[in-house]
Amino acid sequence: MKKTQLGEFEEIVLLTIAVLHNDAYGVSIKNELERRLGYGTSVGALQTALKRLEEKGYLDSAWGETSNVRGGKRKKYYKITASAQKALQEIKDIRAQLWSEIPSIVLKFT
Repeated sequence: MKKTQLGEFEEIVLLTIAVLHNDAYGVSIKNELERRLGYGTSVGALQTALKRLEEKGYLDSAWGETSNVRGGKRKKYYKITASAQKALQEIKDIRAQLWSEIPSIVLKFT
């Protein structure tokens, strides 16, 4: 199995984009991350992760139409690629396998 090289934040960004599907653009991604994580995310950290994920081939992006509401600025929309889907599935499988092999005495949830 090929190793998937994704940091935790990159993984969460990819999953968030998948959840948002056709509404995944900078502000919506940032808001969803903050809502789910329970803490703030810097625009710089998010933009760096998005750029890195595009360079790795895990994201495609396209510019939306201009909007008067946004002062004529366009939104850049993101979608996960087939490579991202494969990477996320590999990570999910690895995590599930690890969780299933932890002896019950090690993790006691009450």
